[in-house]
Amino acid sequence: MGKSSKDKRDAYYRLAKEEGWRARSAYKLLQIDEEFNLFEGVTRVVDLCAAPGSWSQVLSRVLIKGETFGRAGWQEKQAATRNYVLGLKSEKPVEEQLEKLEITEEKRKPREGVRIVAIDLQPMSPLEGVTTLRADITHPSTIPLMLKALDPDTYDPSSTSASSPVDLVISDGAPDVTGLHDLDIYVQSQLLWAALNLALCVLKPGGKFVAKIFRGKDVDLLFAQLKIVFERVRVAKPRSSRASSIEAFVVCEGFCPPEGFKPSLDQPLGAGTQIPTPPEPQKPKRQTTQRVREDGCIEIDLSSESEDEDNVEEGGKRWIAPFLACGDLSAYDSDATYHLPKDRVSLDPVQPPTAPPYRRALEMRKLAGGAYGKTKLR
Repeated sequence: MGKSSKDKRDAYYRLAKEEGWRARSAYKLLQIDEEFNLFEGVTRVVDLCAAPGSWSQVLSRVLIKGETFGRAGWQEKQAATRNYVLGLKSEKPVEEQLEKLEITEEKRKPREGVRIVAIDLQPMSPLEGVTTLRADITHPSTIPLMLKALDPDTYDPSSTSASSPVDLVISDGAPDVTGLHDLDIYVQSQLLWAALNLALCVLKPGGKFVAKIFRGKDVDLLFAQLKIVFERVRVAKPRSSRASSIEAFVVCEGFCPPEGFKPSLDQPLGAGTQIPTPPEPQKPKRQTTQRVREDGCIEIDLSSESEDEDNVEEGGKRWIAPFLACGDLSAYDSDATYHLPKDRVSLDPVQPPTAPPYRRALEMRKLAGGAYGKTKLR
């Protein structure tokens, strides 16, 4: 998103720079939290594919600094505005006004014992209270690095699980899209599968898992697989995510691994390891009745005690996850192009890329005698 591109007219792109976010994707996590209350009781989080760090920045500001956004932040702003208009700023403390609005002081305080670990292959600029690791989430060596970052004082090198498991694992990673939707959907599903394998190693029972997906023809198969290890699986489409994009976010709550299952990146799911599943109860067979009508036609009645198997939500062949829209639907449209005011000021990015992929290409172009589209005369 350069200054000279049309993306500068994206409302969320401009808002991100005005409000100090590293990327517009921060609003996606905020809107998902507004719908599902992700951060309730959460103190230990792992952020996968974190660069440039917008989701980690949200975690830092919400869990460590105690800031509020979304509906809660709007109510606080309304309370502060009311105090200013009524002249109550010096007469009554803000805390009393917030209690009237059913916002407790406990929710506004920074939480204790917060641990946030961000992992990505690309380097990421530091954030307050966030431990950054440059590692590959698909490699088994990432697990001990992450466990040591989560519990540096009680880390046991011989252990393959965290001494204090994680409450939430999030992943906003996506491959470089090619435009071939089938290929992009497949690569994205493999990236999500790698994030899930790592999440299985560190999540506590009842934990949450949020990851980006690309919606395709057989995406419901992925939802059914996630339903094996999570009690609730839902799909969210934030308002800040463009409607023209096939991306969405799967929100899994209530981590409940099957009995006897031991996750490991040495033998991840999809590479020979299978999740043990209880045997399915036998279903009643279809009973057929046949009769001959007066006109000579034969009627065959297919009856069963259960409904059509393909439409059964629990225990059937296919299971469809609920699809929910997140965020204020009357807010900015991420697909719309808004006109810019004449007195606009183009702001610099909050955090420029630390190691952009195109840096090497620019260096090679300079060595070849050209730079930024200009070439030397010969």
